[in-house]
Amino acid sequence: MTEVKKDRREFLKLSLMGGAGVALSAMGMPASSYARIIGANDRVNVGVVGFSDRFRQALMPCFMGNRKELNFDIVAVSDIWNRRREEGKAALEKELGHSVQACMNNDELYKIKDIDAVMIATADFQHAFHTIEAVGNKKDVYCEKPFAETMEDARNALKAVKASGKVFQVGTQRRSGPSYHSAAKFIQDGKFGPITMVEMTWNVNQPGRWRRPELTKSIKESDVDWQRFLCTRPKDSWDPRKYLEYRLFWPYSSGIFGQWMTHQIDTVHWFSGLKHPRSAVANGGIYQWKDGRSNPDTLTAVFDYGPSNDPSNGFQVVYSSRFHNSAGGTKELYYSNGGMIDMSTNKISPTGGLREREAKEMGMQANLLPEMDLSKTAAAVEAGANTGGDSTTYAHVRNWMECVRKQDVKTNAPIEAAYSHSIALIMGTAAYRTGLKATFDESKQDVVVGGKVFTL
Repeated sequence: MTEVKKDRREFLKLSLMGGAGVALSAMGMPASSYARIIGANDRVNVGVVGFSDRFRQALMPCFMGNRKELNFDIVAVSDIWNRRREEGKAALEKELGHSVQACMNNDELYKIKDIDAVMIATADFQHAFHTIEAVGNKKDVYCEKPFAETMEDARNALKAVKASGKVFQVGTQRRSGPSYHSAAKFIQDGKFGPITMVEMTWNVNQPGRWRRPELTKSIKESDVDWQRFLCTRPKDSWDPRKYLEYRLFWPYSSGIFGQWMTHQIDTVHWFSGLKHPRSAVANGGIYQWKDGRSNPDTLTAVFDYGPSNDPSNGFQVVYSSRFHNSAGGTKELYYSNGGMIDMSTNKISPTGGLREREAKEMGMQANLLPEMDLSKTAAAVEAGANTGGDSTTYAHVRNWMECVRKQDVKTNAPIEAAYSHSIALIMGTAAYRTGLKATFDESKQDVVVGGKVFTL
């Protein structure tokens, strides 16, 4: 699909001066693109795939904040649970002031001819499958993270999106945060020096995190389409907890890796330019909240990053998370020989850098980074379940909407970013579930543990 690089207002100005033909000629565009440009003035109609808490609490307010200016609308909502379907229709109609079609499933949704794009906020393990559905129906896509929990899902979705040429954005919203862009530039410009280590934490004390005890008592199998829910997962008997609290149960979610680490490990790929870890080891368990869950409430993983053809160069990433003590909060700390970047404070500092005294002992020069503020309006990363219309999510949704409007596939978090974070989280999952070191087979695009491909 042709990318319109000129501003729409310039096109309109040229059109008024000499007609559409003159405008096309001035913009260097073939006549076949004319219909698409005219489409830039039309309303973009969006369908919602999954009226989840994430969509209702975060994506919807961000979309509503931008829709009038960018000329977007929501015309339908699809959800396989009758309660969410009805709630979605009512909430959207109240916000939009017009009727919204409620669809029992995505088959119904994609029969609506005038839908241009979809926003996917379904269960973790369904994201890749629903993306394939969407681009197969020629829709642009905003998809929540994690993108995929198995390499088969990740490979299939990557292939489908790239073949479709549709606009795609995955919901790792740090990629739309100004302070993260400043940090990326500082590192990529060579001012930080080689990354030597990264430490990341995401700690909360929340026994109710990802729990829905009251809803699990009232929901019935007849209220949902359980078989559609299972999607690409093995057949299983109805379980309200797996439906509503899926983040606590493998293989419906990897839990901490998919929900939290995905956001943070994505910045490693972005800042370093590396596509995935070279290896991963992990350990953890259910140490506090023994409520029948199968995913850990405490987890630590160690990743080795660096060029695949040069094991002498690289750095280590240590990721840890716990549900039962919030000390330490959410941190992303990047280290080099000259100091550190603390993304929780948006500060660059010489902390821990090579001082003159220690350097002189070895005939070396001191190596100390300058003190810098990445953002004068720095805000702490929201660790709560409801991030609402926070600034980075707002900017991220807007970036997708703008790219859809321009038909520009170069979103802030494109399909390649989604694929890379999927590899990292699957390597972490494989290491944790097997107790073995996980590596990545570049030729087969598979995660390997103990000489075997990791599968469900």
